[in-house]
Amino acid sequence: MKLDHVSFASEPDGYKATAERISEKLGVVPYDGGVHPRFGTRNLIFPLANGHYLEVVEALEHPAALSTPFGQAVRARSELGGGWMGWCVSVDDLAGVETRLERKAVDGNRTPESGLELKWLQIGVKGLIADPQLPFFIKWSADSSQHPSSYKTNGDVALDTLQIAGDRDRLRDWLGTQDPKPIPEIHIDWSAPHGTPGIMSISFETAKNGLVTI
Repeated sequence: MKLDHVSFASEPDGYKATAERISEKLGVVPYDGGVHPRFGTRNLIFPLANGHYLEVVEALEHPAALSTPFGQAVRARSELGGGWMGWCVSVDDLAGVETRLERKAVDGNRTPESGLELKWLQIGVKGLIADPQLPFFIKWSADSSQHPSSYKTNGDVALDTLQIAGDRDRLRDWLGTQDPKPIPEIHIDWSAPHGTPGIMSISFETAKNGLVTI
């Protein structure tokens, strides 16, 4: 189990303008991640070091954006002004997650600017909607050479810390582990939530601007 990516919902002026502001802070140029036809969304991808990436995601005027949990989550966060929507962990086997959550994973796909279609299974977005501190889960159908962080690889910017309003014990229950540090490659700073739990900010270590918090 490891961190896969973090998701930033488009602000009112659209996902391209939103990505441009993030690009200026991080010193990374995103690439076109393509449309998620099953979810009614599209994204721009910032590849990061250590096999991670940041996506800026936008809901389309499409029925799937209203009927699927992922589309609903993106649309709802953008309607609140945009910002951090959630985070995602990758696992090698979703069977245990499906048993714990009592539902089946759903298929996802998109074709980025590389022209190579990406496919995966994901589960847990309904949990994110109900409790935004929680990540959702993904299992990629391809090997690591086709992971979104591997296209236009960037080693100068690394995800450092998630600042989350929530409860670490709730996270451990959701992940199905009592490991004191279940996602060992990043730091998580916890604060007691005053209102809705969720990602408050994310800090990145950059070669250009040092530690940047968004």
